[in-house]
Amino acid sequence: MVVAKLVVTASLVCAVVAQDAITANGGNFTLTGDDVSYLFHVNTASGDLVSDHFGAPVTDFVPPAFILPWGWHDGKVNDRREFPDIGRGDVRLPAIHIEHSNGDTVSAFLYQSHEIVPGKPSIPGFPATYGNESDVTTLQVQLYDNVSDVGAVLSYSIFPKYNAIARSFKITNNGTSDIVIERAASFSFDFPNLDFEVIEPHGDWYHEMNTVRRKVDYGETSFRSTEGYAGHTHNPFYMLTSPSTTENSGEAWGFNLVWSGSFEAALHKFSNGYVRALLGLNPLHASIRVAPGDSFQAPEAVSVYSSAGIGGVSRSYHDLYRNHLSRHKATHETRPILLNSWEGLGFNINDTAVVNLAGESADLGIELLVQDDGWFGVEYPRNNDSLGLGDWTPNPAKFPNGLKPYIDQIVKIDVVNASTNDSTNTAIKFGIWVEPEMTNLNSTLYNEHPDWILHSGKHARTMVRNQFVLNVGLPEVQDFIIDTVSRIADSAPISYFKWDNNRGMHELARPSDSYNYILGLYRVLDTLTTKYPDILWEGCASGGGRFDPGLLHYWPQHWTSDNTDAADRLQIQLGTSLVYPPSAMGCHISKSPNGITGREASFTYRGHVAMMCGSFGLELNPHELSADEIAQLPSIMADAHRVNPIVISGQFYRLAGPQDSNWPAVQFVSADGAEAVVFAFQQQYTTKPAAPPLRLQGLDPKARYFNSLDNGTYSGATYANAGINAGWDRGIYQSKLIFLEKR
Repeated sequence: MVVAKLVVTASLVCAVVAQDAITANGGNFTLTGDDVSYLFHVNTASGDLVSDHFGAPVTDFVPPAFILPWGWHDGKVNDRREFPDIGRGDVRLPAIHIEHSNGDTVSAFLYQSHEIVPGKPSIPGFPATYGNESDVTTLQVQLYDNVSDVGAVLSYSIFPKYNAIARSFKITNNGTSDIVIERAASFSFDFPNLDFEVIEPHGDWYHEMNTVRRKVDYGETSFRSTEGYAGHTHNPFYMLTSPSTTENSGEAWGFNLVWSGSFEAALHKFSNGYVRALLGLNPLHASIRVAPGDSFQAPEAVSVYSSAGIGGVSRSYHDLYRNHLSRHKATHETRPILLNSWEGLGFNINDTAVVNLAGESADLGIELLVQDDGWFGVEYPRNNDSLGLGDWTPNPAKFPNGLKPYIDQIVKIDVVNASTNDSTNTAIKFGIWVEPEMTNLNSTLYNEHPDWILHSGKHARTMVRNQFVLNVGLPEVQDFIIDTVSRIADSAPISYFKWDNNRGMHELARPSDSYNYILGLYRVLDTLTTKYPDILWEGCASGGGRFDPGLLHYWPQHWTSDNTDAADRLQIQLGTSLVYPPSAMGCHISKSPNGITGREASFTYRGHVAMMCGSFGLELNPHELSADEIAQLPSIMADAHRVNPIVISGQFYRLAGPQDSNWPAVQFVSADGAEAVVFAFQQQYTTKPAAPPLRLQGLDPKARYFNSLDNGTYSGATYANAGINAGWDRGIYQSKLIFLEKR
């Protein structure tokens, strides 16, 4: 066996230098972060990789537990395996399942060699975390199945500062006939017999990223998306915790797949108590054929460990994703306050109406006007959602001179009390809505290219929301989308694109069509975001249907939910924050009572919920604002501007959630620790019990901080251990915004 050059083990008592984060001692591998160790080794007798430890720092390899070898279950079923395959005695869920060229499905991937690489190689065609040699180190382990002539390269990258490990693998077919990948879990780890609970997101449209916490018991605990995309019902993320773990203390492991397509998350607790944690492609959307000489690449999965509870995992993901996943320059910039045209104009849109709306918005201090649906279509004018989707030419009846003349007029309108990154440009900016992956039956595109949509032979073509899904796995469809969006971007001074997607994939000719679609989409997004780096891109999929790390690699923000009811949004936003940074969320104030829930809430409450996110704006008709709301708007917008830099780059703490308390609250602490901001809420008025004190987090216990609530100055230790009292009045859906300054 080939052994790579050894590296001196890093100290566990101080921050780990990335170059020293991986050591190889014979067949023993140790990945070390500031507060995590990941250990596995080569079984020298069999050549299999064996898992040893993933969790709090350790310095030694400990012999495994003895398990009685009698009965049906012996051998590998009692091993903790690092890359479990099918057959050879392991009856648990595998990480890799291949149908070989002769129809055999047994694999035997055995160790050959390894290499330690400074930094992190990219994964061509895939979104992935990135970093240089001061941030991350990568271990690549080469395995081979001598019977089938199939090779595997396992990639492990550790970001010591974030206690994060990114894993992926590549399978290469060195045989003479096709093989088929039936199952591919990018992350697989066998934990010992420990008690675990799993926190997983669930939901639907208007109800995204709610969470459930349950015991991991014997058998399989799993969830998946079979919608072709990450989907509303589940997100490619889960968190394992000890039963005693809380928001602020205890062990927790997060698992997140950097993928925008169908996925499966699975936990398999076997009779020996071992728990196999898996996250990867959905096997129902696999069956990926690999020709001789070709390779299959699994998407990356990122796992984060924390001994500081659920919040510790979240903050590591937030920092990692802002600094080493999202590559758009706006990721680290404050965002303009926007207004979307939909609530004000709907499909009743034309150049005069949009210019007037821009003027009204600028007078309110709005910095970006977004023109939503209804602006395109020639033969099939987009006057409702059954027409014109896919025909991205301005409707001549509504915009007789195209986009440029009236957009040129709009971007000369000065914003009242403008507060922008560019002090020399105080004019309102213009954004536009597109849904490039879809088409209507009633469209020129469909009439000319009916074969471009996802369909299965002669089976009926399922139409949802009056639209079909284009097969973005086809190169000609990719080129069409790239050319279409480029033409729109080049036609006028457009600063922002809202990229929507409003239905799932409901029939595939082949299971692998979803995998190929997502790779095609990534090619499209990589091309466009590289070509137009100054455009601010926001993802949307009927709200949060594709809020996933794959898209965050290209786009700096995503529309969190179509549900703008502020009380509901608290749960949605806090659930999303389990893994995704608030800086990546789009959140808007809508009218009261809410159009769907009918709930009434004050303008201040709605504003405070919305400004907890990186992109803040209005989702309403300015004419529907009351005189009182118009009077409050300047103050709300000033607070949003003050808060936004801290939301963009600060640390986020969930002090109390709406599932658990009538007084939910969150806190942001600026990156330099000099400022903090607290959002506190009272959902319902109660005569008793009294509201609990707000116990703050993330402050220097020895420093003193002035707060805007009672104009008091207290130590960080006092805020953390005694807390402060918000002093609620009678009434429902109240909120308070509290600023703290370090003195």
